[in-house]
Amino acid sequence: MSGRVVVSGPASWNRIVHVEHLPAPVPHMQFALADHETVGGTSAGKALGLAAFGRPVTLFTLIGSDPDGERLRGILDRVDGLDLDVVDGARTERHLNLMTPLGERVSIYLSTPDDRDSPEDDRLTAAMEDAAAIVLDLSERSRRLIPDARASGRPIWIDLHDYDGTSEFHRPFLDAADAVFLNADRLGGDPLPFLRRVIDDGARLAVCTLGAEGAVALASEDGAVTEHRVDAVPVDVRDANGAGDAFMSGVLHAMLGGADVDAALEVGAQHAASVLVTRHLHPTLEPLVG
Repeated sequence: MSGRVVVSGPASWNRIVHVEHLPAPVPHMQFALADHETVGGTSAGKALGLAAFGRPVTLFTLIGSDPDGERLRGILDRVDGLDLDVVDGARTERHLNLMTPLGERVSIYLSTPDDRDSPEDDRLTAAMEDAAAIVLDLSERSRRLIPDARASGRPIWIDLHDYDGTSEFHRPFLDAADAVFLNADRLGGDPLPFLRRVIDDGARLAVCTLGAEGAVALASEDGAVTEHRVDAVPVDVRDANGAGDAFMSGVLHAMLGGADVDAALEVGAQHAASVLVTRHLHPTLEPLVG
């Protein structure tokens, strides 16, 4: 088995528009504080983070042959240590993200790729067999290949993002996961009961990020369940996009290197802080996107 991580899921081309506050659901005019275009997508974020640590990583994603897709692919191809395996999705995933100074976000999907069964999925299945870990981000392709990921016997890491605790689309991901990450935006109240259910259902690690309050985790080892917390690293936030992906990639890389949960959470928090001070998904994009 190599030390390589296989990441399956979205990469996108995003326009980020910074606004003083999120628009009210009534007709009105609002001025943007700033805007720019950049690489997006949760799987691209995790792959960028892992590559920055020097961790071998392959990103399996769908990108169209349109101008935005060519630009996106050209940038990701230039990232040191990131191997890109692309299936032509006919259309590139594109987002319009409205962001506030507090990190609030509304993400509007402008286009999504054509994600259907493909003979090219076999490359992803084969890569899983020799992976140190498999990251299956929320997508149709990742969902349909969950049985292959489980058959590989490799640890499966899942990011549920703002999961509400009930969505049926997420259930196969949860059932397969060895490690589960999410934020507390839609859980409501104390996240620990949900994390405990995740552990009781078979995961070894369950982590909930809490924004400026850091993160809380439950870990199962040798039949015991332990609680762990980490503080957020204080920084002047420029853009919150990608912070959760950076946190998870830091934890994953550290634990693959033998770190315990507390040390890995610290690595994740530090890595997330490095993303908060850039306007891109990861600091490595600064010289590549402009």
